[in-house]
Formats: sequence, structure tokens, C-alpha cells
Amino acid sequence: MDVILGIDIGGSTTKIVGLDTRGTVLSMLRVRAEDQVTSLYGALGNYLTSNHLALTDVRRVVLTGVGASYVDGNIYGLPTCKVDEFSASGTGALALSGQSSAVVVTMGTGTAFLHAGPQGVRHLCGSGIGGGTLGGLCHKLVGMERFGQIKRLAESGDLKQVDLTIADISKSAADSLHPDMTAANFGNLAEDASPADLAAGVVNLVLQAIGTMTVLACQSCDADTVVAIGSMTTLTQAEANFQLFEKLYGIHYIIPDNATFATAIGAGLCSLRKKAVE
Repeated sequence: MDVILGIDIGGSTTKIVGLDTRGTVLSMLRVRAEDQVTSLYGALGNYLTSNHLALTDVRRVVLTGVGASYVDGNIYGLPTCKVDEFSASGTGALALSGQSSAVVVTMGTGTAFLHAGPQGVRHLCGSGIGGGTLGGLCHKLVGMERFGQIKRLAESGDLKQVDLTIADISKSAADSLHPDMTAANFGNLAEDASPADLAAGVVNLVLQAIGTMTVLACQSCDADTVVAIGSMTTLTQAEANFQLFEKLYGIHYIIPDNATFATAIGAGLCSLRKKAVE
């Protein structure tokens, strides 16, 4: 068996994907990354064991993500190459979404905004607001920093206990403003707001900040489609937030299946395309 392993070594998790030589995804695995190099080798060993693969079944390893810079040379003697994270993310996002071009939003520890299309992948801008912001603020506010814990807690929160909406401050807002839009994040914080309410408020703040930046990113390159990838896309509130932006600005938002693995998939696909050209 010839398997190409795409491995995205992120700031908090490592994602590994196996692809065949046609680019079809075989299986996926994610592990938490306390240390990038340790998680890389742990994820690789776990993946091989879980899928009953031997080192001889692997044609090559393709690394991407911020942690790839910590790895030099071949891994376990396997041919190893690197793909820059922006190219991998853009390629993976288009492949998973079936789009020919789009603004790609990688929602990880921070957030990157790319434009991907037939001419390649271009970095538009970036923001420090992302999963790291979510974890840091929730650590101080509710004593939680693990993504899964925050996600579950926020799902039962009430934003009316935290945020100020357009409807709260105006009976006749402009046509371009939806009554449910947030006028001020944490602008209506109740004295008795629960930990779940606070977590929901932080999730809303982060997602809406990212949503606003997607609008500006689309305007900068005359695009009307956004493909969101990364771990933050699994937040229950993500789809609802993006639907509101879609209504307001006419931008089509797509969260593809397996969005958290898009960068790892894209790394493998980039390597296959490069070898095909060679």
C-alpha cells in the first residue's frame, strides 16, 4: 500500500491524514499537542497502529503547520517534505468544499484569512483572535481553558445575560442592522451571569470578531464565498453566527465536513500535485 501522510502540527493539536496516491482520504486522527515534536511522533505511531500500517506502507510524510519548523530531516527514515501552511490550508479548503475559489478562514489558535483560487493561495491578513483567545479568557472568567469543556459549557449559556443587542438600544435601527446583532459584546453583563453565560459571551465575541473580518477580507478581493476550516468550526454557535453574516452581507459561508483536517489534507494534496508536475 502506498500512503501519503499529511500532518498538520498546530499550536494546540496535531492532525494526521492518510491519503492514497489519487488524493482520496483514507482515515484521520487528531491528538492534543502539549509539545509539537512529541505529539508528532506520538500521532504518527498511533496512526500506523490504528490503521494496521507498517512504515513500508508509507510513501512519504508531508508536514505543515507552525510546529513543522521544529522538525528537521526525515521521520523514521521515511521521505519527508514540508508544505507551507497557507498553501496547505487553501488547497484543503477548496478540495473539501468543492469550490474553485474562495476566501479561506483558518480558525485555529489565531485566525488567518486567505484567498484561494486557480492562481494559487494568497495571504490576505491575520488576527490574534481565535481559539487561544477563547481559552485564555475562559480560563480567567470560568476556570476552564480546554476547548471541549468550554464548548459544552457555552452551549447552555444565555447571551441576553451578557451582550447588548441592537434591539436593546433602538426601536428603529437602520435597514442594514438586524435586531439580533450584537451592539456591544459584554455590554449588558448581568450581576448574576452564570459561568455558562460568560462562556457563551466569549464564544460569541470571538466568532463575531472573526465574522466581521471575513466581510472585510471578501471586500478586499471581491469575493462572495467563505470557507471556514479549523477547530473553531466545531463550535455549535459558529454556523448560526455565519448565517447572520450571510443575511446581512450576502456572503455564502461554507463549513465543510472534516474542516478541522483541511490543512493536513491540503498538505498531502499539494505534495501529490507537485510530484505530478515533476
